[in-house]
Amino acid sequence: MIFAERALLPDGWAEQVRITVADGHITGVCKAAAPQQGDTLVSALLPALSNLHSHAFQRAMAGMTEHRIAGRDSFWTWRDLMYRFLDRLTPAQMEAIAALVFMEMQEAGYAAVGEFHYVHHQPGGDAYADIAELSNRIFAAAHLTGIGLTHLPVLYTYGGAGQQPMAAGQLRFGNTVDDFAALLEATRAAARTLPHDTRVGIAPHSLRATNPADLARALPLANGNPIHIHVAEQPKEVADISAWLGARPVEWLLANTPIGADWCAVHATHMTTQETAALAKCGAVAGLCPITEANLGDGPFNGPGWLAAGGAFGIGSDSNVRISLTEELRTLEYSQRLRDIARNVMVEKDGSVGQRLYVGAALGGAQALGRKSGQIAVGNLADLTAIDLSHPTLCALRPDHILDGLAFAAPDTVVTDLWSAGRHRVKERRHVYREQIIAGWRKALKGLIDAV
Repeated sequence: MIFAERALLPDGWAEQVRITVADGHITGVCKAAAPQQGDTLVSALLPALSNLHSHAFQRAMAGMTEHRIAGRDSFWTWRDLMYRFLDRLTPAQMEAIAALVFMEMQEAGYAAVGEFHYVHHQPGGDAYADIAELSNRIFAAAHLTGIGLTHLPVLYTYGGAGQQPMAAGQLRFGNTVDDFAALLEATRAAARTLPHDTRVGIAPHSLRATNPADLARALPLANGNPIHIHVAEQPKEVADISAWLGARPVEWLLANTPIGADWCAVHATHMTTQETAALAKCGAVAGLCPITEANLGDGPFNGPGWLAAGGAFGIGSDSNVRISLTEELRTLEYSQRLRDIARNVMVEKDGSVGQRLYVGAALGGAQALGRKSGQIAVGNLADLTAIDLSHPTLCALRPDHILDGLAFAAPDTVVTDLWSAGRHRVKERRHVYREQIIAGWRKALKGLIDAV
């Protein structure tokens, strides 16, 4: 059980809170309580966030793409290097990378991850003997780390808008809808060996990587599980889809699909005012990845318009160039400030920006991953993060400023403990399998970077 000096409950901060947990769920929340023998004692307890968008393998590329080449670097030049990189990755290397990524997420305060998994085949495109080979590697990493997992196998059929053929690194992604259905069936069968909070949704990669007929056939395969899709990350993508389908990506999805609360619109960056309001009102979660979006030069999201329309949002680490929950939150707000030449943008009317960011991301991330979490409440999964209020960045703050301090001043090392559906994997600021995971990472990646 857990005893917290302070805990953030749905109705605000409470003192001397004792949490009971059974079968991965919160079974009791008692205020003004006293600790009992055997309780884990923490300074402050928060509902843990879910990282709603990750490509784990890209973590091993961090630092490789920050060297300018002749001409103007862009998302598309970055993508070329990414394709060359993944052409060399083996299943064992992918497993080791994912284990490190998931551990780093937990140490940063994330209890769960949405793994947007699009590498399915061998280099060159031939299938593995087990069609779910690489999904199984993600499962092995999740099992070792204990992170909550919503696995999102990706449908990727074409190389670009207008049904362009796939080439180079894309060949490891490719599936017809029939092949994708078989992959999904095998993946879901394998996932039954994982903890009860594991989900397997679907991820049509983007409109440019599929077509209207294939998308219509693929959507029912979600079977009530989350649906994630890249929507409007780059201006070129918007222009290409508009030229092909006669409508902008979000405009087309709103008119032609049953997009709703079980959808996550990843990188909903380049939308019109009308698209922003309509997408927010349909209940879909905006999947924002501020560090990656800044790293790739994607541009800022329309935060004020989204909040004004009542939109839900969550955060993800996408390329995993930097895994930092606090930095994702502050980068989201700072992107709005730089665009608008204003301060305290991501909050409606008055109030704490840090609290709006943290609470909003907790609820939106849980929704996007299909997890019953995001609040410390009886019946929810025990996705919990403990932070150290004695840390210099937090120790002088009143309760109503704690989340502002966390979002804008604190490092991720203020996280002392982390539970993923009750699995206590971070203790005293370190993952319980840290040494084993780092040793596996070093062994798997020896010589890989130099070979790219």
